[in-house]
Amino acid sequence: MAAAQGPVAPSSPEQDGALRVLCVYVSAWRTSWRMTSQPTHTAVEGTPHSLHRAGPGEAWAQGRAIPNLEITHEAHEGESENGAVPSEATKKDQNLKRGNWGNQIEFVLTSVGYAVGLGNVWRFPYLCYRNGGGAFMFPYFVMLIFCGIPLFFMELSFGQFASQGCLGVWRISPMFKGVGYGMMVVSTYIGIYYNVVICIAFYYFFSSMTPVLPWTYCNNPWNTPDCMSVLDNPNITNGSQPPALPGNVSQALNQTLKRTSPSEEYWRLYVLKLSDDIGNFGEVRLPLLGCLGVSWVVVFLCLIRGVKSSGKVVYFTATFPYVVLTILFIRGVTLEGAFTGIMYYLTPQWDKILEAKVWGDAASQIFYSLGCAWGGLVTMASYNKFHNNCYRDSVIISITNCATSVYAGFVIFSILGFMANHLGVDVSRVADHGPGLAFVAYPEALTLLPISPLWSLLFFFMLILLGLGTQFCLLETLVTAIVDEVGNEWILQKKTYVTLGVAVAGFLLGIPLTSQAGIYWLLLMDNYAASFSLVIISCIMCVSIMYIYGHQNYFQDIQMMLGFPPPLFFQICWRFVSPAIIFFILIFSVIQYQPITYNQYQYPSWAVAIGFLMALSSVICIPLYALFQFCRTDGDTLLQRLKNATKPSRDWGPALLEHRTGRYAPTIAPSPEDGLEVQPLHPDKAQIPMVGSNGSSRLQDSRI
Repeated sequence: MAAAQGPVAPSSPEQDGALRVLCVYVSAWRTSWRMTSQPTHTAVEGTPHSLHRAGPGEAWAQGRAIPNLEITHEAHEGESENGAVPSEATKKDQNLKRGNWGNQIEFVLTSVGYAVGLGNVWRFPYLCYRNGGGAFMFPYFVMLIFCGIPLFFMELSFGQFASQGCLGVWRISPMFKGVGYGMMVVSTYIGIYYNVVICIAFYYFFSSMTPVLPWTYCNNPWNTPDCMSVLDNPNITNGSQPPALPGNVSQALNQTLKRTSPSEEYWRLYVLKLSDDIGNFGEVRLPLLGCLGVSWVVVFLCLIRGVKSSGKVVYFTATFPYVVLTILFIRGVTLEGAFTGIMYYLTPQWDKILEAKVWGDAASQIFYSLGCAWGGLVTMASYNKFHNNCYRDSVIISITNCATSVYAGFVIFSILGFMANHLGVDVSRVADHGPGLAFVAYPEALTLLPISPLWSLLFFFMLILLGLGTQFCLLETLVTAIVDEVGNEWILQKKTYVTLGVAVAGFLLGIPLTSQAGIYWLLLMDNYAASFSLVIISCIMCVSIMYIYGHQNYFQDIQMMLGFPPPLFFQICWRFVSPAIIFFILIFSVIQYQPITYNQYQYPSWAVAIGFLMALSSVICIPLYALFQFCRTDGDTLLQRLKNATKPSRDWGPALLEHRTGRYAPTIAPSPEDGLEVQPLHPDKAQIPMVGSNGSSRLQDSRI
């Protein structure tokens, strides 16, 4: 109970004892009619509570005191198998201030949608066939076990324990808050160009709503004399060519597809109207600009109420791509030549396992595919309930992501095998990755199918949904970081306007990418803004948690949250194996670095320099903020200031007071500046102060 206002007259011990007894009966009367039978909740061992009534302006004393009846300490021994305290399952929202996921399925589906993106479809299958086919699966899954899942679990547990976004979690060690700012910078870059890719998918989706796909034939105004479509000459199949063919066509076929396809010309000359240089922006492509606006409107509407609205949307956006993949897979494997394409994808070349490049590609693909160090995993987990079993979730989501990549490979290579068989060439001649696969090679293969507009609509709709699932989390990462950092009631109530502001800014910054030079800038951002900088951010995060904050402290935090410590395997990976693999990825990226190109276009040196500046802009946040924090921290010596700057802040720990047990139990009444949310005690967990014979008081669970 809060102290009364105004002066308090002195009272005798007998009067004080009578007052306590009266409080007991009043509290019991108010709660008895609402009580239901509940399992006994006992205080966590090591957190005794002995209270006496303090005078005006004084804190509760004698032991770890608890102000008011607003804190409940629950025993972790009563947890269910999935790590959730049984009584929490009935709560609508634990965190009334920030909100929580409606249920755990929403979190899992959102995380799956975040991890499973365009790279699973247009990058992994190409990497697999290029690096030894089925043999690539071995290093891929080794890296998943020793690097992917451990890092995924670390980020989920990090965000869930503190219930904060990528900035707020660094109360664990304020000097490293620059890591959170680096994550925000990376998410900003990715969010800008990722939505441009989605807008191009929207454009192709709308363009597919015709009886004949516009990239089927070479009789369009934008086509050049070099354009050649197989459907223009239906007798040209399986490598056969009639005698009446013009010499240039025969020569093109004999040189195995050294031609310009109608899909390539549609992409380069009509959709992009590609300029000849990255510095020649030309005009803004108004159709793409309109589709970009549509993309951002869709993203904003899905996030208008934060995780409450996006959590409902993911039931469709995270599941329907699997329906489309299955439809395309069934159609693909029934085509002639599909088996050849699949075998090209899977046939192992075991000698390549000994190449360092194969292991480097496997580690890089796992790292980037799961979305580690983007800040999205920390943000999404921050909306979990405190005792959610994020260990189970991390395993499920990581395996689902990798299984989707393998499954998508069957879908892609079955169609490419059919196309290669139709043209009478090797599969390697039609295989591609990135935008070249999504907007040139695969659309051309779809023109060979009956009812090609239907398959095109399904394919691009799948790309849109895969992109939106990732874009939701990128935008929510930025919005959550801003709202958590400001943290006052006004911005919490105006979160929708923050979301709108970030969406409008993203749209404006994406306009240059819809110009005639836009694809050059998009690929520049993709190659540099989210490359080695992510590796550095992730490595520093591992080191700061395991070695600055201390691995034992973090393991105890997880045990308090889940009811069990992290398995020994994860403890070893977090401390030694995963940082070593991350360092290997960094060294591999430096050794294998090659200047960026797009087809035959070589980027000028000034453009490459801009790319490196984008990469450094996220990494430089770490030392700059560390220096800033060091300068503003008190201490008599440099070493003392360094220690004070790296030790956890006083408000580090669970966000809700009812979860702050053990070493996080408050010793004084919390103030609003602490950033902790005090919530009303639930009737079934009410604790009544009982007066002992010696005049001392203690807490007892009310079970009437």
